[in-house]
Amino acid sequence: MMTRSPQGRTNRLTRPSIAVAAAVAVTAGVVAAAPDAKTAEPTPKLSLIAASTSVTLDSWKDDPGVYLDLGTYLTSENGAFELKVTRKSYKDPVVATQVLRNGKKTTTKALPAGLVKDFSGLPGFAQVSVTDAAGKTVLKQTEAFCPNNASGRIRPDAPANSKYPQSCPVNPFTLGSVWGVENGWASNTYAGYYAKPVQLAAGTYTAKISVTKKYRDLFGIANKPQTVKVAVRERSWEEEEGSGSAAPRSAKSAAGTQGHTGHTGHGGHEGHQQAADAPAASAHAAHGAPARPEAPAARTTGAAPTFNVGHGPYPPAPPALPWALKKESLQRQAFSAAKVGDRPGQTDGSRQAPAAEPNAKRPTGKATVPDVPKPDLRSLPAYGITVSDGYEDVPGKDYLAFSANVWNAGPAKLVVDGFRSPGKELMDAYQYFYDAKGKQVGYTPTGTMEWDPRPGHEHWHFTDFASYRLLKADKKESVRSGKEAFCLANTDAVDYTVKNANWHPDNTDLSTACGQENSISVREVLDVGSGDTYTQDLPGQSFDITGLPNGTYYIQVLANPENRLKETNHKNNSALRKVVLGGKKGARTVKVPAHDLVNAN
Repeated sequence: MMTRSPQGRTNRLTRPSIAVAAAVAVTAGVVAAAPDAKTAEPTPKLSLIAASTSVTLDSWKDDPGVYLDLGTYLTSENGAFELKVTRKSYKDPVVATQVLRNGKKTTTKALPAGLVKDFSGLPGFAQVSVTDAAGKTVLKQTEAFCPNNASGRIRPDAPANSKYPQSCPVNPFTLGSVWGVENGWASNTYAGYYAKPVQLAAGTYTAKISVTKKYRDLFGIANKPQTVKVAVRERSWEEEEGSGSAAPRSAKSAAGTQGHTGHTGHGGHEGHQQAADAPAASAHAAHGAPARPEAPAARTTGAAPTFNVGHGPYPPAPPALPWALKKESLQRQAFSAAKVGDRPGQTDGSRQAPAAEPNAKRPTGKATVPDVPKPDLRSLPAYGITVSDGYEDVPGKDYLAFSANVWNAGPAKLVVDGFRSPGKELMDAYQYFYDAKGKQVGYTPTGTMEWDPRPGHEHWHFTDFASYRLLKADKKESVRSGKEAFCLANTDAVDYTVKNANWHPDNTDLSTACGQENSISVREVLDVGSGDTYTQDLPGQSFDITGLPNGTYYIQVLANPENRLKETNHKNNSALRKVVLGGKKGARTVKVPAHDLVNAN
């Protein structure tokens, strides 16, 4: 059985916190004063600094390994450090360009071909070596660097907020991204969830961190390595509980109090093949997995988690402190989700994500579709593709599961409001239109929203947003998924280089947008440049292939299947992904050929 690595999504690395900003400011505030406007050079000055001369890292007995968040940062002075990363199509390689801004003048500098392979950051940016107390080198490795990583200001007159996105996308079908370190800011060089833990015994070490030569030469970074003393301590949940510390809840109790847990394995297959799915956010309440308990210790200065990587159980970037990861069976493919104090209006404990405010009343006046910019919904090819049987829940069944994303290429955001008549089960849905100044200038009816009362779901869905179909080799329909209802959330930054892309979307998880059972109105928004991912373990994210013969098929992800939503182009709504089914009943297999240059199953 093929499995998917937790790269979903979307999503995303890290987000600043007050503690991080303060720690960096205290240490780095004296690094550089504001440059004199008359002598300022048009290129940013980049420096590697350490927020502290020593750090304490934990190794948990239940989840061995140390996450090397050493508290080193790349600072940018004399202007922002900005990179534009794009590919023309999936047949073209990823290319990176540095954007240089000097007042109203903007110039660009192409970076060497092949420097970046994907959108997750600059590969091989930092060199890290660790020696033990006896002076023996016990670790030497390079690490990638996402300029959008956990960051903070390094001087009081720096911009109050960074204009750059909060993390680097890792969806395999990302099309464009913007990376940057704001002027007067610092970005953590630690890769967060996407860095692998290292094996270090309890004890004291010395870490030396430097920027590798190719990046020093490319960006004019001084060769000034940073040295950090490291203390590794071993801990266990049992000891924490015995000492009366803030011990984590058990997985069972955590799961029982989450608002959107529910789908485990394929237990919902029979139901969801007949009814619409109810998606849920990955971070604040995962489908199919108990909550990952929070470590009973303060976070380090490193990466905290940000918004979702899809609506499934694959977690976003965790903080540097390792988590106790409760693993389900590989067949069920369910990683537990991070539990970091999530609640309605908060994505995963790292930041607030308020929903777009719904209109209190139904629209008045005649429905019109004005000649103003509209959204452009597009589908990404399916990925995270795997096969499984029905387990004990649905014995004798075989399923082809997949992850899917529909995104908005703009130039306008998709805004859909639902209004409920007293006593009615369905909300009436309306799409809204806005002029260049953001003023509402029209609306049109666009179907309905429905409440899903099933335990673990409990939210409102907009119907007919997308459709999934399994096509035969001749591309004629063979199987259609029962999933047609969606709650929209901006889980993935698909292309932040398109016109009017919003680098800081609000509704990034379901708790911000899907409403409550007693809601009178709901607003769901898909912002420009962002997409909404549904991971492969969710109800409706699979096809029943029990009776299908082996051979070649295509998974079709189709946005706006009934053309109920008004958009700029209805001809680019479909995406196909080729799969080859094999094996025998109860042990089916799937091969997923590369999609042009993207080789991600």
